[in-house]
Amino acid sequence: MTPQELFEDAARRPSQVAQHVLGGISPEVLNTMPGGTANSVAWLVWHAARQQDAQVAGLAGTEEVWTAQGWNGRFGLDLPDSSMGFGHGPDDVARVRVASAEPLQGYLDAVVERTVDYVHGLTDAQLDEVVDRSWDPPVTRGVRLVSTVDDAAQHLGQAAYARGLVDDGWSGPF
Repeated sequence: MTPQELFEDAARRPSQVAQHVLGGISPEVLNTMPGGTANSVAWLVWHAARQQDAQVAGLAGTEEVWTAQGWNGRFGLDLPDSSMGFGHGPDDVARVRVASAEPLQGYLDAVVERTVDYVHGLTDAQLDEVVDRSWDPPVTRGVRLVSTVDDAAQHLGQAAYARGLVDDGWSGPF
């Protein structure tokens, strides 16, 4: 298995978890903020996709899937197109509201496909290239890519937990 194939397997897992978390979910459950201030399922899935999209686009030197494929218009959020969730408080989280799970799953899937395509075009030397010297140790392209998938996976786990909190009786297949 090549590093690119290994990464592809890991990169697809958040989308697979999202299918379970979003399956049969109501708009009310999607948009409910547990305790009135915690991140909703919708925000968690949106942020998982947005952070990966923005970071991979930065690495690739391309436009984000969010704007390039018109997802920003499909979502119609009351947030700047550059917003990806970092630093969001409860008021910002409440602005991420969706009528159904379809755009969340569709956007996450599109970001994952873009990420996988990008990684398959990289050489081992490019994966080892330092892309951020502001950290100690400096961050390589490969490490940055892994961190985006790790972040997405963590947020999908949080989304499953949040759904369980607000959707009485839901436990998912996990």
